[in-house]
Formats: sequence, structure tokens, C-alpha cells
Amino acid sequence: MKKARKEEFKEKSRELPLPSSEEGTILCVVQRLIGAGYVEVLCTDNETYMARIPGKMRRKVWIKEGDVILFLPWGTRDKKGDVVHRYEREEVKFLLDSGLISEELLESVGA
Repeated sequence: MKKARKEEFKEKSRELPLPSSEEGTILCVVQRLIGAGYVEVLCTDNETYMARIPGKMRRKVWIKEGDVILFLPWGTRDKKGDVVHRYEREEVKFLLDSGLISEELLESVGA
């Protein structure tokens, strides 16, 4: 039963979500884990945000320092938002090849 759920979750995440200006999503790299479901991220706009890992991702997607994520800011002054997606290695290579994320950003965090 558990295996079926895991496979079902992986099948949903097959389509690669990309950043869009319509939705307001940004590519970011995790700088450090804060705790209580929060991480500090450095985004492609060179801003540091505090990102919340939503409940639907908490025990299914494990996020660590140096991971590339898709981030949705809340639009408030306190620079907070939600993690939308964590990219895997192959997906990060695709993002680098397509020029959506710079290698300098990855190196600045130490990924």
C-alpha cells in the first residue's frame, strides 16, 4: 500500500514546473535549514527569503542545503513565501542548460 502511494506521488511530479511571471514563482537555492518547516533561500533576483515547506510536502519531499527549489513569494514586506517544488539533479541540469539558473548562484551557496 505504501509503495503504491509513493509511485503515485512520483507520477504526479513528472511534469517539470518552471518559473513564470504570471504565477510569480522564482527559482531559488536553499542556504540553510531554519527548522519548524522553514528554510532560508537565495533567489535568482539576489534576494534572501524565508520559505515555508507546506504540509503536503513535509514528509514526502526532503529538502537540504544546496537544493534548487521553485519558490512562490507571498507578496508581503517580510519576504516570506512557500516552496512549490524541489528539483532533482537531472532537472537542475536541464535548468542550467536552458539558462534559467546561473552556475554562480549554485556556487555561492556551496551546492
